[in-house]
Amino acid sequence: MDKDNDELLKLTSYVLISKYREKTLKSIGDNVKIPTHIAKDSGIRTNHISKVLSELKSKDIVECINEEARKGRLYRLTDTGKEVLDTINENEE
Repeated sequence: MDKDNDELLKLTSYVLISKYREKTLKSIGDNVKIPTHIAKDSGIRTNHISKVLSELKSKDIVECINEEARKGRLYRLTDTGKEVLDTINENEE
């Protein structure tokens, strides 16, 4: 096993142990979304989404494009986040 793959597996596991993190990742997918839309898509309350997004951001799974905005911050998956999501989706097939 190479080190990158181990890291990917650790991050995937980190996402999977929380339904909120998993739903948030799936909600964003290939899109750029604001927290309100992520909340609506995933059925998670907005105040939880903010916490989940900051957790995912700290692991470099999502990134905020317009950090300076107070409202309507835009989030997308990082390349790592896309790999994590692909891994989750592959394991569900």
